[in-house]
Amino acid sequence: MKYIQHEEFKVSKPIQLKTLPTKIDVDAEKKEIEKKLEAIREQLGELQDTLYAHGKYAVLICLQGIDTAGKDSLIREVFKDFNTRGIIVHSFKVPTELELGHDYLWRHYIALPQRGKFSVFNRTHYENVLVTRVHPEYILGENLPNIKKVEDIDEKFWEQRFEQIRNFEQHIAQNGTLIYKFYLHLSKDEQKKRLLRRLEKKEKNWKFSPGDLKERKLWDRYQECYQDAINLTSTTDAPWYVIPADDKPTARYIVAKILYDTLKEYKDIKEPTLDIKIKENIEHYKKELENE
Repeated sequence: MKYIQHEEFKVSKPIQLKTLPTKIDVDAEKKEIEKKLEAIREQLGELQDTLYAHGKYAVLICLQGIDTAGKDSLIREVFKDFNTRGIIVHSFKVPTELELGHDYLWRHYIALPQRGKFSVFNRTHYENVLVTRVHPEYILGENLPNIKKVEDIDEKFWEQRFEQIRNFEQHIAQNGTLIYKFYLHLSKDEQKKRLLRRLEKKEKNWKFSPGDLKERKLWDRYQECYQDAINLTSTTDAPWYVIPADDKPTARYIVAKILYDTLKEYKDIKEPTLDIKIKENIEHYKKELENE
């Protein structure tokens, strides 16, 4: 099986999405890929326990992708061996009335992971420069000063919002949050197949919405906005990884491998040393329990 190097998918210079693959050959059959994923997610689970005991870093995993890109199933398969006390998944939908009463980053701030824990954002703060950029009328719902009509939302507004997002990520990174941003790069043909599957399989019907077809007609505009968001916010503190997503098992394995390989680079993440007095008396404690 082909060796996966995380640098291959990391965005360290401006990219053009149309030139990047939506599927790659890792020289392995589906069963082998799934077996490799099973092994690496066990290692991730063990690493999570260590990170929890260490208690000095938090890990934020951001998943973005067009409808049907495979975010939900990736979360299910990659984090299956995590201790539930150490990971929380947040699925951000249309902002509520309460959320709209705050700035757009508020609901993401309060969902950030504690030190020692993982948080997965299924759709993220980037919706605020993706969906809202394709549909700028949504910004009016935020009731912002000086924004009274769509025409008030100019390029300067978006530049400011990208800067706010970079500052947000820099701030949390400087305070101990390790940030991973994955864009699941799906082809238009594969999305068509997956939407048809939702219509053809009765058990998948609930996932389909007529709105999916309306948004699909805006495919090119979404691609432009994703490309801008990735290029303008992939930083050393919070890099983007573009993951070929046409093949779900391969995409899941690549994400898991990137997480494991890069987290292992933090040599200071280790279980805390036992208090010397406790360590010296371990045999005594054992005998006390055995003699009960």
